[in-house]
Amino acid sequence: MTFMLDEKPPMRIAALADQCVQCGLCLPVCPTYALDRNEAESPRGRIAIAAALAKDQAEPSAALREHLDHCLGCLSCEKVCPAHVRYGELLVETRALLGPSPQRPSREIALIRAPARWRRWRRVLGRLGFARWKRGFAALLPASAPMRSALALWPATPQPPSSSAPATPETTTDVAAETVAIFPGCIASVEDADAQRAAATLLRAAGYRVVELPAFCCGAMDLHGGATADADRAAEQVRAAWCTAGANHLVTVTPGCVGTLRHALPDVSISDPATLLAPRADRLSFRSLQARVAVHLPCTQSNVTRSDAALLALLGRIPGLEITTLAKPPHCCGAAGTHVLEFPERAARLRDETLRQVATLAPQILLSSNIGCRLHLAAGMEQDGARWPHQHPLVLLAQQLEA
Repeated sequence: MTFMLDEKPPMRIAALADQCVQCGLCLPVCPTYALDRNEAESPRGRIAIAAALAKDQAEPSAALREHLDHCLGCLSCEKVCPAHVRYGELLVETRALLGPSPQRPSREIALIRAPARWRRWRRVLGRLGFARWKRGFAALLPASAPMRSALALWPATPQPPSSSAPATPETTTDVAAETVAIFPGCIASVEDADAQRAAATLLRAAGYRVVELPAFCCGAMDLHGGATADADRAAEQVRAAWCTAGANHLVTVTPGCVGTLRHALPDVSISDPATLLAPRADRLSFRSLQARVAVHLPCTQSNVTRSDAALLALLGRIPGLEITTLAKPPHCCGAAGTHVLEFPERAARLRDETLRQVATLAPQILLSSNIGCRLHLAAGMEQDGARWPHQHPLVLLAQQLEA
Protein backbone atom coordinates (compact mmCIF):
# COMPACT_ATOMS: atom_id res chain seq x y z
CA MET A 1 0.00 0.00 0.00
CA THR A 2 1.28 3.50 -0.84
CA PHE A 3 0.13 7.00 0.00
CA MET A 4 0.04 10.06 -2.24
CA LEU A 5 2.34 12.99 -1.51
CA ASP A 6 2.17 16.53 -2.84
CA GLU A 7 3.87 16.85 -6.22
CA LYS A 8 6.28 19.53 -5.01
CA PRO A 9 8.73 18.40 -2.28
CA PRO A 10 7.78 20.11 1.01
CA MET A 11 10.82 22.25 1.67
CA ARG A 12 9.76 23.06 5.21
CA ILE A 13 10.03 19.42 6.32
CA ALA A 14 13.38 19.13 4.61
CA ALA A 15 14.65 22.27 6.35
CA LEU A 16 13.49 21.03 9.76
CA ALA A 17 15.10 17.64 9.16
CA ASP A 18 18.38 19.21 8.05
CA GLN A 19 18.79 20.78 11.50
CA CYS A 20 19.45 17.29 12.92
CA VAL A 21 23.19 16.58 13.36
CA GLN A 22 22.60 12.83 13.85
CA CYS A 23 24.38 12.85 17.23
CA GLY A 24 22.12 10.18 18.73
CA LEU A 25 21.60 11.88 22.10
CA CYS A 26 17.87 11.42 21.57
CA LEU A 27 18.07 7.62 21.51
CA PRO A 28 18.45 7.01 25.28
CA VAL A 29 15.30 9.05 26.06
CA CYS A 30 13.05 7.61 23.33
CA PRO A 31 10.41 5.15 24.64
CA THR A 32 9.85 3.47 21.28
CA TYR A 33 13.58 2.97 20.69
CA ALA A 34 13.76 1.42 24.15
CA LEU A 35 11.01 -1.01 23.11
CA ASP A 36 12.57 -2.16 19.83
CA ARG A 37 16.22 -1.05 19.66
CA ASN A 38 15.46 -0.26 16.05
CA GLU A 39 16.96 2.88 14.52
CA ALA A 40 13.77 3.46 12.53
CA GLU A 41 11.89 3.62 15.84
CA SER A 42 14.10 6.44 17.12
CA PRO A 43 13.81 10.21 16.60
CA ARG A 44 16.98 10.18 14.50
CA GLY A 45 15.57 7.43 12.32
CA ARG A 46 12.20 9.14 11.93
CA ILE A 47 13.88 12.42 10.99
CA ALA A 48 15.77 10.55 8.28
CA ILE A 49 12.50 8.99 7.05
CA ALA A 50 10.77 12.39 6.99
CA ALA A 51 13.68 13.93 5.07
CA ALA A 52 13.68 11.11 2.52
CA LEU A 53 9.93 11.45 1.99
CA ALA A 54 10.15 15.23 1.71
CA LYS A 55 12.94 15.05 -0.86
CA ASP A 56 11.26 12.27 -2.88
CA GLN A 57 14.15 9.94 -2.02
CA ALA A 58 11.82 7.26 -0.65
CA GLU A 59 8.38 5.96 -1.52
CA PRO A 60 5.80 6.57 1.24
CA SER A 61 5.09 2.91 1.92
CA ALA A 62 2.98 1.47 4.73
CA ALA A 63 6.16 0.17 6.41
CA LEU A 64 7.75 3.62 6.54
CA ARG A 65 4.52 5.19 7.68
CA GLU A 66 4.21 2.74 10.57
CA HIS A 67 7.53 3.90 12.03
CA LEU A 68 6.22 7.48 12.00
CA ASP A 69 2.85 6.46 13.45
CA HIS A 70 4.51 4.49 16.25
CA CYS A 71 5.95 7.77 17.57
CA LEU A 72 4.28 8.78 20.83
CA GLY A 73 5.00 12.48 20.35
CA CYS A 74 6.37 12.61 23.90
CA LEU A 75 9.05 15.15 22.81
CA SER A 76 11.65 13.86 25.27
CA CYS A 77 14.02 13.95 22.29
CA GLU A 78 13.33 17.63 21.67
CA LYS A 79 14.13 18.45 25.29
CA VAL A 80 17.65 16.96 25.10
CA CYS A 81 18.52 17.89 21.50
CA PRO A 82 21.71 20.02 21.36
CA ALA A 83 20.79 21.25 17.86
CA HIS A 84 17.31 22.34 19.03
CA VAL A 85 15.56 20.38 16.30
CA ARG A 86 11.82 21.14 16.37
CA TYR A 87 10.92 17.47 16.24
CA GLY A 88 7.28 17.92 17.26
CA GLU A 89 6.73 20.38 14.43
CA LEU A 90 8.48 18.08 11.97
CA LEU A 91 6.34 15.12 13.03
CA VAL A 92 3.08 17.07 12.66
CA GLU A 93 4.13 18.41 9.23
CA THR A 94 5.14 14.95 7.98
CA ARG A 95 1.93 13.30 9.16
CA ALA A 96 -0.04 16.12 7.53
CA LEU A 97 1.85 15.46 4.30
CA LEU A 98 0.89 11.78 4.42
CA GLY A 99 -2.68 12.42 5.56
CA PRO A 100 -4.68 10.30 8.02
CA SER A 101 -3.75 6.65 8.27
CA PRO A 102 -6.17 4.20 6.59
CA GLN A 103 -6.22 2.36 9.94
CA ARG A 104 -7.12 5.50 11.91
CA PRO A 105 -9.91 4.62 14.41
CA SER A 106 -12.24 7.38 13.22
CA ARG A 107 -15.35 6.01 14.95
CA GLU A 108 -13.68 5.81 18.36
CA ILE A 109 -12.04 9.21 17.94
CA ALA A 110 -15.39 10.76 17.03
CA LEU A 111 -16.85 9.48 20.31
CA ILE A 112 -13.96 10.70 22.44
CA ARG A 113 -13.94 14.22 21.02
CA ALA A 114 -17.70 14.75 21.42
CA PRO A 115 -18.23 15.40 25.15
CA ALA A 116 -22.04 15.57 24.97
CA ARG A 117 -22.20 12.20 23.21
CA TRP A 118 -19.66 10.68 25.62
CA ARG A 119 -21.71 11.90 28.58
CA ARG A 120 -24.90 10.37 27.16
CA TRP A 121 -23.21 7.01 26.62
CA ARG A 122 -21.76 7.17 30.16
CA ARG A 123 -25.25 7.76 31.53
CA VAL A 124 -26.96 5.00 29.54
CA LEU A 125 -24.27 2.34 29.96
CA GLY A 126 -23.86 3.25 33.63
CA ARG A 127 -27.50 2.38 34.23
CA LEU A 128 -26.92 -0.96 32.51
CA GLY A 129 -23.94 -1.78 34.73
CA PHE A 130 -21.63 -1.85 31.70
CA ALA A 131 -18.45 -1.64 33.79
CA ARG A 132 -19.19 -5.12 35.18
CA TRP A 133 -19.51 -6.88 31.83
CA LYS A 134 -17.37 -4.81 29.49
CA ARG A 135 -14.43 -7.25 29.68
CA GLY A 136 -16.59 -10.16 28.52
CA PHE A 137 -17.95 -8.07 25.68
CA ALA A 138 -14.47 -6.87 24.69
CA ALA A 139 -13.20 -10.47 24.61
CA LEU A 140 -15.52 -11.12 21.66
CA LEU A 141 -13.62 -8.55 19.58
CA PRO A 142 -10.26 -9.09 17.80
CA ALA A 143 -7.27 -8.29 20.01
CA SER A 144 -6.15 -5.50 17.66
CA ALA A 145 -9.59 -3.90 17.30
CA PRO A 146 -9.61 -0.21 18.35
CA MET A 147 -13.04 -0.71 19.92
CA ARG A 148 -11.61 -3.39 22.22
CA SER A 149 -8.98 -0.92 23.40
CA ALA A 150 -11.62 1.78 23.81
CA LEU A 151 -13.74 -0.55 25.97
CA ALA A 152 -10.73 -1.26 28.18
CA LEU A 153 -10.46 2.49 28.83
CA TRP A 154 -14.13 2.74 29.83
CA PRO A 155 -14.14 4.06 33.42
CA ALA A 156 -15.25 1.74 36.20
CA THR A 157 -16.49 4.67 38.30
CA PRO A 158 -19.91 6.39 38.00
CA GLN A 159 -20.23 9.36 35.72
CA PRO A 160 -18.82 12.48 37.40
CA PRO A 161 -20.94 15.62 37.59
CA SER A 162 -20.51 18.34 35.01
CA SER A 163 -17.93 21.07 35.54
CA SER A 164 -19.91 23.63 33.55
CA ALA A 165 -20.94 25.48 36.71
CA PRO A 166 -17.90 25.95 38.97
CA ALA A 167 -18.88 25.27 42.55
CA THR A 168 -16.79 27.95 44.24
CA PRO A 169 -17.79 31.63 44.26
CA GLU A 170 -15.56 34.45 43.09
CA THR A 171 -13.21 35.29 45.95
CA THR A 172 -11.14 38.20 44.71
CA THR A 173 -12.30 41.80 45.02
CA ASP A 174 -9.25 43.18 43.20
CA VAL A 175 -10.57 44.87 40.05
CA ALA A 176 -7.08 44.58 38.53
CA ALA A 177 -6.93 40.80 39.07
CA GLU A 178 -5.86 38.77 36.08
CA THR A 179 -8.50 36.56 34.50
CA VAL A 180 -7.82 32.92 33.72
CA ALA A 181 -9.94 30.99 31.23
CA ILE A 182 -10.17 27.23 31.76
CA PHE A 183 -10.40 25.13 28.60
CA PRO A 184 -12.39 21.97 29.49
CA GLY A 185 -11.50 19.95 26.38
CA CYS A 186 -13.48 16.93 25.20
CA ILE A 187 -13.31 13.73 27.26
CA ALA A 188 -11.58 15.63 30.07
CA SER A 189 -14.64 17.86 30.45
CA VAL A 190 -16.51 14.74 31.59
CA GLU A 191 -13.92 12.48 33.20
CA ASP A 192 -11.84 15.27 34.77
CA ALA A 193 -14.72 17.54 35.77
CA ASP A 194 -13.58 17.36 39.39
CA ALA A 195 -10.08 18.50 38.36
CA GLN A 196 -11.53 21.51 36.55
CA ARG A 197 -13.54 22.49 39.62
CA ALA A 198 -10.39 22.03 41.69
CA ALA A 199 -8.44 24.27 39.30
CA ALA A 200 -11.07 26.99 39.63
CA THR A 201 -10.98 26.73 43.42
CA LEU A 202 -7.19 26.94 43.60
CA LEU A 203 -6.87 29.74 41.05
CA ARG A 204 -9.47 31.85 42.85
CA ALA A 205 -7.74 31.22 46.17
CA ALA A 206 -4.54 32.47 44.54
CA GLY A 207 -6.26 35.71 43.52
CA TYR A 208 -7.25 35.09 39.92
CA ARG A 209 -10.61 35.60 38.33
CA VAL A 210 -11.80 32.46 36.59
CA VAL A 211 -14.04 31.85 33.57
CA GLU A 212 -14.70 28.59 31.77
CA LEU A 213 -14.83 28.09 28.02
CA PRO A 214 -17.31 25.71 26.35
CA ALA A 215 -16.37 22.03 26.21
CA PHE A 216 -15.11 20.80 22.83
CA CYS A 217 -12.08 19.07 21.32
CA CYS A 218 -8.95 21.20 20.85
CA GLY A 219 -8.03 19.16 17.75
CA ALA A 220 -4.97 17.39 19.20
CA MET A 221 -5.98 13.97 17.91
CA ASP A 222 -6.53 15.39 14.42
CA LEU A 223 -3.39 17.52 14.38
CA HIS A 224 -1.20 14.58 15.39
CA GLY A 225 -3.07 12.17 13.14
CA GLY A 226 -2.56 14.06 9.91
CA ALA A 227 -6.22 15.16 9.65
CA THR A 228 -5.32 18.75 8.80
CA ALA A 229 -8.75 20.00 7.79
CA ASP A 230 -10.38 18.77 11.00
CA ALA A 231 -7.51 20.21 13.06
CA ASP A 232 -7.92 23.58 11.35
CA ARG A 233 -11.64 23.63 12.14
CA ALA A 234 -10.93 22.86 15.79
CA ALA A 235 -8.33 25.65 15.90
CA GLU A 236 -10.90 28.11 14.57
CA GLN A 237 -13.29 27.05 17.33
CA VAL A 238 -10.55 27.56 19.92
CA ARG A 239 -9.80 31.04 18.60
CA ALA A 240 -13.47 32.01 18.57
CA ALA A 241 -13.98 30.83 22.17
CA TRP A 242 -10.85 32.65 23.33
CA CYS A 243 -11.93 35.92 21.73
CA THR A 244 -15.08 35.97 23.85
CA ALA A 245 -13.34 34.98 27.11
CA GLY A 246 -11.85 38.35 28.00
CA ALA A 247 -9.02 36.56 29.83
CA ASN A 248 -5.29 37.11 30.33
CA HIS A 249 -4.33 33.45 30.48
CA LEU A 250 -5.65 30.17 29.11
CA VAL A 251 -5.17 26.97 31.10
CA THR A 252 -6.25 23.36 30.83
CA VAL A 253 -6.04 20.58 33.39
CA THR A 254 -4.99 18.20 30.59
CA PRO A 255 -1.33 18.81 29.57
CA GLY A 256 -1.95 16.90 26.34
CA CYS A 257 -4.05 19.82 25.05
CA VAL A 258 -1.48 22.55 25.72
CA GLY A 259 0.66 22.07 22.61
CA THR A 260 -2.36 22.12 20.30
CA LEU A 261 -3.84 25.18 22.03
CA ARG A 262 -0.52 26.97 21.59
CA HIS A 263 -0.57 25.98 17.92
CA ALA A 264 -3.98 27.64 17.57
CA LEU A 265 -3.16 30.69 19.73
CA PRO A 266 0.59 31.34 19.39
CA ASP A 267 0.43 34.78 21.02
CA VAL A 268 -1.58 33.74 24.10
CA SER A 269 -0.26 32.74 27.54
CA ILE A 270 -1.23 29.04 27.68
CA SER A 271 -0.19 26.64 30.42
CA ASP A 272 -1.57 24.29 33.01
CA PRO A 273 -2.84 25.68 36.34
CA ALA A 274 0.29 24.70 38.27
CA THR A 275 2.34 27.21 36.27
CA LEU A 276 0.12 30.07 37.44
CA LEU A 277 -0.34 28.77 40.98
CA ALA A 278 3.31 28.19 41.84
CA PRO A 279 4.36 31.90 41.88
CA ARG A 280 1.43 32.62 44.23
CA ALA A 281 1.88 29.57 46.43
CA ASP A 282 2.34 31.77 49.50
CA ARG A 283 -1.38 32.65 49.23
CA LEU A 284 -2.33 28.98 49.56
CA SER A 285 -2.42 27.05 52.83
CA PHE A 286 -3.00 23.30 52.98
CA ARG A 287 -4.14 20.90 55.67
CA SER A 288 -1.86 18.07 56.72
CA LEU A 289 -2.21 14.69 55.00
CA GLN A 290 -0.25 11.68 56.21
CA ALA A 291 -0.09 9.71 52.97
CA ARG A 292 2.38 8.39 50.43
CA VAL A 293 1.65 9.38 46.84
CA ALA A 294 3.28 8.37 43.57
CA VAL A 295 3.25 11.13 40.97
CA HIS A 296 3.12 10.09 37.33
CA LEU A 297 4.31 13.06 35.30
CA PRO A 298 2.83 12.81 31.79
CA CYS A 299 5.29 13.37 28.96
CA THR A 300 3.42 16.50 27.89
CA GLN A 301 3.70 17.93 31.40
CA SER A 302 7.46 17.37 31.48
CA ASN A 303 8.25 18.26 27.88
CA VAL A 304 5.54 20.66 26.65
CA THR A 305 4.13 22.60 29.59
CA ARG A 306 7.33 21.92 31.58
CA SER A 307 5.33 22.43 34.74
CA ASP A 308 6.46 19.32 36.60
CA ALA A 309 8.63 21.27 39.02
CA ALA A 310 5.77 23.70 39.74
CA LEU A 311 3.35 20.86 40.43
CA LEU A 312 5.75 19.02 42.73
CA ALA A 313 6.44 22.26 44.61
CA LEU A 314 2.70 22.75 45.20
CA LEU A 315 2.25 19.17 46.40
CA GLY A 316 5.26 19.67 48.67
CA ARG A 317 3.34 22.37 50.55
CA ILE A 318 0.92 19.76 51.94
CA PRO A 319 2.30 18.91 55.40
CA GLY A 320 2.92 15.22 55.99
CA LEU A 321 2.59 14.22 52.34
CA GLU A 322 5.30 11.80 51.19
CA ILE A 323 5.91 12.38 47.47
CA THR A 324 7.66 9.99 45.09
CA THR A 325 7.83 10.35 41.32
CA LEU A 326 7.96 7.72 38.64
CA ALA A 327 11.10 7.47 36.54
CA LYS A 328 11.68 9.95 33.73
CA PRO A 329 12.40 9.09 30.05
CA PRO A 330 12.64 6.73 28.30
CA HIS A 331 9.61 5.71 30.35
CA CYS A 332 6.16 6.59 28.98
CA CYS A 333 2.82 5.03 29.86
CA GLY A 334 1.99 4.51 26.18
CA ALA A 335 -1.41 6.25 26.06
CA ALA A 336 -0.23 9.08 23.77
CA GLY A 337 -3.59 10.25 22.46
CA THR A 338 -4.89 7.73 19.93
CA HIS A 339 -1.77 5.53 20.11
CA VAL A 340 -3.48 3.32 22.71
CA LEU A 341 -6.29 2.66 20.21
CA GLU A 342 -4.10 2.16 17.15
CA PHE A 343 -1.29 0.12 18.68
CA PRO A 344 -2.74 -1.53 21.81
CA GLU A 345 0.00 -4.15 22.17
CA ARG A 346 2.78 -1.57 22.17
CA ALA A 347 0.79 0.71 24.48
CA ALA A 348 0.26 -2.18 26.91
CA ARG A 349 3.98 -2.98 27.02
CA LEU A 350 4.79 0.61 27.94
CA ARG A 351 1.95 0.74 30.46
CA ASP A 352 3.01 -2.48 32.17
CA GLU A 353 6.48 -1.08 32.76
CA THR A 354 4.95 2.06 34.25
CA LEU A 355 2.75 0.03 36.59
CA ARG A 356 5.76 -2.01 37.68
CA GLN A 357 7.35 1.25 38.77
CA VAL A 358 4.18 2.17 40.66
CA ALA A 359 4.21 -1.20 42.44
CA THR A 360 7.82 -0.63 43.49
CA LEU A 361 6.87 2.72 45.05
CA ALA A 362 3.85 1.15 46.81
CA PRO A 363 1.82 4.37 47.08
CA GLN A 364 -1.48 4.91 48.79
CA ILE A 365 -2.58 7.24 45.98
CA LEU A 366 -1.47 7.49 42.34
CA LEU A 367 -1.56 11.00 40.84
CA SER A 368 -1.47 11.88 37.14
CA SER A 369 -2.47 15.09 35.37
CA ASN A 370 -3.47 13.65 32.00
CA ILE A 371 -6.85 11.97 31.66
CA GLY A 372 -5.68 9.71 28.81
CA CYS A 373 -2.75 8.47 30.88
CA ARG A 374 -4.93 7.89 33.92
CA LEU A 375 -7.58 5.91 32.03
CA HIS A 376 -4.85 3.83 30.38
CA LEU A 377 -3.15 3.11 33.70
CA ALA A 378 -6.50 2.34 35.33
CA ALA A 379 -7.24 -0.19 32.58
CA GLY A 380 -3.95 -1.92 33.34
CA MET A 381 -4.65 -1.94 37.06
CA GLU A 382 -8.09 -3.41 36.46
CA GLN A 383 -6.59 -6.13 34.28
CA ASP A 384 -3.91 -7.02 36.83
CA GLY A 385 -6.15 -6.75 39.87
CA ALA A 386 -3.71 -4.31 41.47
CA ARG A 387 -5.61 -1.11 42.17
CA TRP A 388 -4.37 2.10 43.66
CA PRO A 389 -6.77 5.02 44.15
CA HIS A 390 -5.91 7.47 41.38
CA GLN A 391 -6.81 11.11 40.80
CA HIS A 392 -5.67 14.37 39.28
CA PRO A 393 -3.13 16.11 41.55
CA LEU A 394 -5.18 19.32 41.48
CA VAL A 395 -8.06 17.44 43.11
CA LEU A 396 -5.80 16.42 45.99
CA LEU A 397 -4.54 20.00 46.36
CA ALA A 398 -8.08 21.40 46.42
CA GLN A 399 -9.20 18.77 48.94
CA GLN A 400 -6.44 19.84 51.31
CA LEU A 401 -6.82 23.58 50.73
CA GLU A 402 -7.68 25.50 53.90
CA ALA A 403 -10.50 27.98 53.50
